Amino acid sequence: MLYRELAERARGKTGAWCKACPVCDGRACGAHVPGPGAKGTGTVAVRNYQAWEEWRVNLDTIRPYAEADTSLELFGRTLSLPVMVGPVGDVRRHYGELFDDVSYNRCVLSAAAAQGTVAWTGDGLEGSIVANATQVIASLGGCGVETIKPWAMDVVRERVGVALGAHPLAIAMDIDAAGLPFLKGQNPPAGSKTVDQLAKVAEQCHEAGTPFVLKGIMTARGALKALDAGADAIVVSNHGGRVLDGVPATAEVLPGIAEAVAGRMSVLVDGGIRSGVDVFRALALGADAALVCRPVVVAAHGGGQQGVEDYLAQLRSELADTMEMCGAATLADVGREMLFS
Repeated sequence: MLYRELAERARGKTGAWCKACPVCDGRACGAHVPGPGAKGTGTVAVRNYQAWEEWRVNLDTIRPYAEADTSLELFGRTLSLPVMVGPVGDVRRHYGELFDDVSYNRCVLSAAAAQGTVAWTGDGLEGSIVANATQVIASLGGCGVETIKPWAMDVVRERVGVALGAHPLAIAMDIDAAGLPFLKGQNPPAGSKTVDQLAKVAEQCHEAGTPFVLKGIMTARGALKALDAGADAIVVSNHGGRVLDGVPATAEVLPGIAEAVAGRMSVLVDGGIRSGVDVFRALALGADAALVCRPVVVAAHGGGQQGVEDYLAQLRSELADTMEMCGAATLADVGREMLFS
């Protein structure tokens, strides 16, 4: 089933604010937080989507034919496509009653594993969210990434320790979650972290043989701080516009960040990526892989695990088609010259 069909089936099931739009461009949900909207004016999510659309791809079919290979080696695992499911925490708060965090995580983790990739799980005020996600990831042989918010360091240490019990593909921290309005003044507290504090988290992960990823990097300076902290990868992300209004789109900052990192760590990106063509654009601008979140929530509401599988399969098919039509046999062949500027 195609995404537009899944969205039609999901309509009316996704809570008070998500409209399950046929194109998830951030317009209908606006500034509704809680809900899937963006902070302040609500326009950053819209800009995320638009910025990818402004890049055009260069058609080139004068070459030997080769079926596109969309596979990727990441953190010691082969993924069938350079797309992972982004994390969502407190699903009921934002998307209504159909899923809770346990059932949603089971749905997307299982769907991603079935499609040869991985899902990232979210975090929330209740520590049981991480504990339950750990159980599901362990049952899938570690096929998942657990995201921990930047709580007080004792809480971070505890939750990372729990998450490591699943031997996940990686542990991530959405460092920008310090700006989520519904975490302000909560217990446990969330807030910014120093390079030294992040280095301690990276060390805890590395002692268990698990990569550490920092999500929420929007500047070259931030990427270099992540390197100094010992992170193995970053996610170029503005949290879908949910942590600060007025910031650039991820597509606008990605090239400069990838250039600054210069291959010393993996660079992932999210924010407004909705199609395989968008994934191609992200790779051409310097990303190694992409995360997709909001449309996956819609796909889950429209078709459960099969709906998420169908959407991931659609992204892979669209990416392969774009690669073949632009002259890229493998992901390593995708380069900036394949974009029109």
